[in-house]
Amino acid sequence: MTNSTPSTPDAAPGNWVDHTPAQIRPYLRLMRADRPIGTWLLLIPCLWGLALAAAAGHNGSSLFWYPIFFAIGAFVMRGAGCAYNDIVDRDFDAKVERTALRPIPSGQISVKKAWAFLVFLCLIGLIVLLQFNQFTILLGLASLLLVAAYPFMKRITYWPQAWLGLTFNWGALLGFAAAAGTLAPAAFALYGAGIFWTLFYDTIYAHQDTDDDALIGVKSTALRLGEATQKWLIGFATMTIAGFMLAGFLIAAHPLYYAALIPAIVHLTWQIRTLDIHDSHNCLRLFKSNRDCGLLLLLAPICDRITHLI
Repeated sequence: MTNSTPSTPDAAPGNWVDHTPAQIRPYLRLMRADRPIGTWLLLIPCLWGLALAAAAGHNGSSLFWYPIFFAIGAFVMRGAGCAYNDIVDRDFDAKVERTALRPIPSGQISVKKAWAFLVFLCLIGLIVLLQFNQFTILLGLASLLLVAAYPFMKRITYWPQAWLGLTFNWGALLGFAAAAGTLAPAAFALYGAGIFWTLFYDTIYAHQDTDDDALIGVKSTALRLGEATQKWLIGFATMTIAGFMLAGFLIAAHPLYYAALIPAIVHLTWQIRTLDIHDSHNCLRLFKSNRDCGLLLLLAPICDRITHLI
């Protein structure tokens, strides 16, 4: 492997992975370490759940360490999910311009080595999961069923983004359960909000590949919604905010909780107004901006928690 091994076109040029030893670089690219947005989108719902549980009165001292555990877990399990997805989708990826240079279809990593790396990442994830209470451990293991099915959804439905929402936002339940030791209706309201948020951002993301997807028979909400995408995004964004408002109502949140949602509403509105579904660079830029959107949504439960401290 040489230093000139190409990365995928949607990775930032000159990122830190490009400066790592050539032997490990393909594995870091397999787990998308050169594109941290996926880790953020997996981590943020975990932080939502933790913050909401804290706002609801579950504020043990261990909460200080939980964001660190979730950050490590999100990094390795997002990597494991990407590796699994690439193993399953290797033939499709070879036919799509944006994904043809991924390590498996480009021949940088064999399928056998990819499986071994996947197992290694899952073992690290298991070690992290074992740091939580028993209920959270069982809940985390249950998410593997969603992860296992996800790569096949794009073959059978135009709504694989909905399944991704079920998968990526499981962390909202995990975060709440880690702090509270159980689940409450507010946690499920937060989970629902996250599902619609994923429908929002991943529909934008999928518009990068509509031409290739149509040719090879891969389905997505971008293909299903087409020119009506922006109208649907308004609905997805509205349901995201509604889910957060319901979660706040269920924990009897302070009015500041609802006021703190305003920056996120502004951000979601900006995305909808500036989206050009025919410009892949615009779609990628807006998709990546959802890290900031997710962190803005996190302000609501944090602000509510602050009201209990002053």
